[in-house]
Amino acid sequence: MADSELASRAPESDLQEESLEDDKSPLTSRKTLSTDPQPGQPAQVSDHCTTDRPLPSGVASEAPSGTLSKWSIDTGAEVEVYVSKPTDYPTTPARLLLLLTNGTGVHSRNNQHQADLFARAGYLTIMPDLFAGDPAPNTKPEETPLSSNATWLDTVKLKVAETAKSFSLDMWLARHTEETVLPTLQGVLKVAREDYADAVSHGDGVYAVGYCFGGRYVLLLASGKTHDTPTGQQAQGKAEEGQMITGPQIKAGVCAHGTLVGRKDVQNIKAPIQLVCVEDDPLFPEDVLDEGRKSLEEHKIDHQIEVYKDVPHGFAVVGEYESQKINDAQSKAFDGMLTWLNAH
Repeated sequence: MADSELASRAPESDLQEESLEDDKSPLTSRKTLSTDPQPGQPAQVSDHCTTDRPLPSGVASEAPSGTLSKWSIDTGAEVEVYVSKPTDYPTTPARLLLLLTNGTGVHSRNNQHQADLFARAGYLTIMPDLFAGDPAPNTKPEETPLSSNATWLDTVKLKVAETAKSFSLDMWLARHTEETVLPTLQGVLKVAREDYADAVSHGDGVYAVGYCFGGRYVLLLASGKTHDTPTGQQAQGKAEEGQMITGPQIKAGVCAHGTLVGRKDVQNIKAPIQLVCVEDDPLFPEDVLDEGRKSLEEHKIDHQIEVYKDVPHGFAVVGEYESQKINDAQSKAFDGMLTWLNAH
């Protein structure tokens, strides 16, 4: 395991606000909408989920190697999708990888570069817009803190700005839920399975990697959940009628520092999964992680859990940090993801 001592503590309150230290810059978690009211459910996203780090030196000047196009899906919507292909595809067969982003979306240079890295590693990578052209509002803290001689009015203005950012993020999350995101994903997967049937066949299925916001949806795809999947008595009734209940929609996946992940999300995983986590991460608390570990072991689901110490939430998304240790952890996490995917 990579730096894999398990996190030893995590918040218990759904609405608890936490702060982390990111490379000498404050990272403030925001209150957000809960997706699972059970105890231990994180109700937050962080600035790392909604802003990009500077690109690594030498990369900033590189043009993305993939292309953006619009796909018409069966809901009637058009979804913007970034597609990055291995340079020798289709001469050399490739596996199909679904890449699900954090809140910065498909136009983020960081996310496009991340997709290009997977393509260079041999994966035909499709990265859909999860947010219908509505990426997360920028919640980055003020670059310059208030000075010691700041006036009362300066303090009030800063507090008002912070409150407005938090409210804006809450409203954004309210617009992007399972009811909107899952139909988009299923529509994109349907088109991908048709247009890139050779890649799906070569890998005997679709692989998936998700970061932050996108991480939770990898777990949902691994559980077989769809926007119209019946549950409880409905599911039992459909089973009695002889209707098929949907299974996992991916062959194997990776969830990197997922956000808004609840107990049900980790209890129902049915496909091989790697969890890349951050120690003491209030956005993916230890009690939820422990519940996932217990369920995966109980149901004998192939899994790997990597917990990285002394790194911020969001560290695995490509980007430059002042701390070389964080940069090294980012590279190590990417290599670990590739090893996991290649093994399945």
